[in-house]
Amino acid sequence: MSLWGVRLVGLLLSLSCCWAFSCRNTPSSPDFSLPGDYLLAGMFPLHSAPLEARGRPTVTFCDRSNSFNGHGYHLFQAMRFSIEEINNSTVLLPNVTLGYELYDVCSDSANMYATLSILSILGRRYVEIQGDPADFSPAIVAVIGPDITKHALTTAALLSPFLVPLVSYGASSMVLNARRLYPSFLRTISSDKHQVDILVLLLQKFGWVWISIVGGEGDYGEVGIQELEYQVTRQGICIAFRDIVPFSARPGDERMQSMIRCLVQARTTVVVVYSGKQLARVFFESVVLAKLTAKVWIATEDWAISTHISSVPGIQGIGTVLGVAIPHRQVPGLKEFEEAYVQANKGVLRPCPQGSWCTSNQLCTECWAFTAQAMPALAEFSMSSAYNAYQAVYAVAHGLHQLLGCSSGACSRGWVYPWQLLEQIRKVKFLLHKNAVTFNDDGNTLSNYDIIAWDWSGPNWTFRVIGSSSPFSVSLDINTTKIRWHGNNNQVPTSVCSRDCPEGHQRVIIGFHHCCFECVPCEAGTFLNKSDPYRCRPCGKEEWAPERSQTCFPRTVVFLTWHEPVSLVLLAANTLLLLVVAGTAGLFAWHLDTPVVRSAGGRLCFLMLGSLAGGTWGLYGFFGEPTLPTCLLRQGLFSLGFAIFLSCLTVRSFQLVFIFKFSARLPTFFRAWVQNNGAGLFVMISSTIQLLICLIWLAVWTPLPTREYKHFPQLVVLGCTEANSLGFMLAVTYNGLLSVSAFACSYLGKDLPENYNEAKCVTFSLLLNFVSWISFFTMATVYQGKYLPAANALAMLSSLSGGFSGYFLPKCYVILCRPDLNSTEHFQASIQDYTRRCGST
Repeated sequence: MSLWGVRLVGLLLSLSCCWAFSCRNTPSSPDFSLPGDYLLAGMFPLHSAPLEARGRPTVTFCDRSNSFNGHGYHLFQAMRFSIEEINNSTVLLPNVTLGYELYDVCSDSANMYATLSILSILGRRYVEIQGDPADFSPAIVAVIGPDITKHALTTAALLSPFLVPLVSYGASSMVLNARRLYPSFLRTISSDKHQVDILVLLLQKFGWVWISIVGGEGDYGEVGIQELEYQVTRQGICIAFRDIVPFSARPGDERMQSMIRCLVQARTTVVVVYSGKQLARVFFESVVLAKLTAKVWIATEDWAISTHISSVPGIQGIGTVLGVAIPHRQVPGLKEFEEAYVQANKGVLRPCPQGSWCTSNQLCTECWAFTAQAMPALAEFSMSSAYNAYQAVYAVAHGLHQLLGCSSGACSRGWVYPWQLLEQIRKVKFLLHKNAVTFNDDGNTLSNYDIIAWDWSGPNWTFRVIGSSSPFSVSLDINTTKIRWHGNNNQVPTSVCSRDCPEGHQRVIIGFHHCCFECVPCEAGTFLNKSDPYRCRPCGKEEWAPERSQTCFPRTVVFLTWHEPVSLVLLAANTLLLLVVAGTAGLFAWHLDTPVVRSAGGRLCFLMLGSLAGGTWGLYGFFGEPTLPTCLLRQGLFSLGFAIFLSCLTVRSFQLVFIFKFSARLPTFFRAWVQNNGAGLFVMISSTIQLLICLIWLAVWTPLPTREYKHFPQLVVLGCTEANSLGFMLAVTYNGLLSVSAFACSYLGKDLPENYNEAKCVTFSLLLNFVSWISFFTMATVYQGKYLPAANALAMLSSLSGGFSGYFLPKCYVILCRPDLNSTEHFQASIQDYTRRCGST
């Protein structure tokens, strides 16, 4: 069955149940009806229904003793006044008279009966259903009201299939924004969607992130807190406690006591009460009974400035009350109209005319009996609500003005279908006492809210307007100096589960709510971004941060520069060694035929000196910013050069030992060694092995410039990757083996003739080599800073200097300082002395 059909069946069933409101014996109240060319219906709560939960439908008669609702009375009079004002106007709807049928919608049943009466033909007990809803044309062309969401939902659902315009002055629920379900619904009060946005901004304004929410049963409260819960959660606000005040609740009963206990246990300072006036009063009476104080209560527009709540005995002690309220607007002349109504001679209520039906929800006995001394006061809340009803009537009148073509000065008075009028009402745009009236696509007017604070500083309750919201954007403007906070220091109360963490501490959530947390400091190398206080983020590779940091800092790039003191010392020493080596080569070339040079190896000395010079060139690659060429050459040049030197030293020591000790015993081997140039062959093979190791090292484990981040959090240390490679270790190991071989051969020759005995000097130089490299590798295991290349260069310089000093310096001393020892006679005497000693042993 279609939605249209379902609604019609429901409507017919409702008709059979609701005519109980009609009875012939009910007195007639002429104030509820006014004839006119076009009729408007008004739905106002002139009386209050008993606040109780019902298990089955019941009919509530409105005109009962002790149930009069002064607020609804002012709305009722606002519509009567606006109709009279329009009828007296020569500009709006000229030569057209508006009439009305007003209904007291004190309860659900009264609201249903009023709705069905609007759809029926006047004086009949049925609704005439047309085949096409567009052809439906009741006597009522538009409806003003009702005031609350529950009633508006019922009325809108029944009127929407017939597209009868329904302009509410008080129903603010977001449910009514659904155009598909309620296409004929409009309102002159802001939607709760806007109210919820303002409530969220109010909470954010004061930093309240740990709150409780209490709603009233029904569409207004339940839908409202559902949307509020969704919005505050999106903004990072936590809800510690949430509950609904049921219709069946009574002040201080077991249900309310349990709610108050839970509210206390939640430890929230701020409580949002999203409820209608009736249930809000039940809640606050329970709060007062429980002596719950020192809290901030956030009010919605329905009760924020209502004297029905502020009149609760003892409520002034509950704390601070802030809320949103409809902006105070005056209906000019309404107060005087009400006073004239009271003073008019209305006579007595007449019985229902013969042959007609009068209804119990078009009667107000108490209104009829008002006197000038005993009439309901027109407070600000009622005046603001009355303005919304006044505005709703004018919106319908302007729509009818356009539909009837009254702009020309005379109206056509044609037949009006509800859907035609609805289209025109949606398009209206006019000024009403300097306030712009227009509807958006959802049928809502663009209006703002006042932000108010209760004030008990005087003898009586009042409120202050402390700010306002914008109708065009979600924003607040609040003057906080106007707020009088509870407590002696007049400070803004806090409402948090956990205090904010110190700078650089991340929040570790405890339990279910992200607002409850403990603070843990961020480790070094991480920082806390204010946009995400729940996780310390790691810094980038090129950044660092100390503990408890909120930002990262750029790392300082360091390397061994040319101009540092240690660099200058090493460079000077290396350059001096290179010059001394070059000078020694020149000296040896000049004295090439002398016994000292020949005994040192002759021309082989130049290869040894050249290899040492080549090794010194590699040291220059340790200074300045590392590049690929310097990384490739600095270790390779030294490793190869020092290997050649050690090879020469080894073979030279071996030859001397063999000549003096084993040549006579192994003449064949000695002859083959001399004939085949064994010394040169050994040097070539040994150097080639080191050359191959270096080439494989550079090809497979290519030393590359690197940036080291691990050892110094604040620094980026530039270096080369050779120290971590297997090739580098092979080259060092091979040089170590050559060193051991040279040491062994030198040690075997410790008893050779004095001019040929080099054991002491070679032992010293090789020992210096071992100590240098052991010291370097020990340092490299504990230190990876910018001065590690300096330590490496020092180890290399020590090896080269030790080799040169141990082998060449004694010979240079003889050549330069003891030329008497650089003679053939001296060398022959030394050999003869060695021969005598060997013969004696």
